[in-house]
Amino acid sequence: MKKWLAFVLMAVVFLTVHEGMHVLIAANYGEYEAIHWSIFPQVIFSTAVEERTGIQWAFISGTSNLVTLSLGYLLLVLGKRVARSQNVFLKGAIYYLTLISLLTDAFNLSIGPFIYGGDAMGIAVGLGISRYLVQAVFFLVLLVNRELVAQVLLPMYGVKTSHPLFRPWLLFKS
Repeated sequence: MKKWLAFVLMAVVFLTVHEGMHVLIAANYGEYEAIHWSIFPQVIFSTAVEERTGIQWAFISGTSNLVTLSLGYLLLVLGKRVARSQNVFLKGAIYYLTLISLLTDAFNLSIGPFIYGGDAMGIAVGLGISRYLVQAVFFLVLLVNRELVAQVLLPMYGVKTSHPLFRPWLLFKS
């Protein structure tokens, strides 16, 4: 039960950080309208999607992703210290927050646009590039982060799995 509680709590923390960054940056540009809560929160902006132009959309759409990915990398670097902790709940919570932070937004920007849209189009509009280029870059980030999870995070926390998504795909000599 504690593992599920830690997972759900860290998913809420992740969503709060991600959507909170959208709110802060959008408010800075005068684009924040509202936030709607259902299963997942969604920030509503003042400008309609089809009317969005300018670099601010790269910041509004992309900053939240960069913050959460950076959080994942930071937690991964600090993970050895946390993994030695005797506090099982804290250890589980930081493990799940690291896992979620490393994989969710990389997925959100690479595969997500094919399924539900997401932030990739705002980044593409803001930078004046193809959405597919954004997706390709973050697909590479997703693959690198998946390998970090398999080869660094899981062993660090003593997690063993035979699932092919969480087994190392690249073998490095030590």
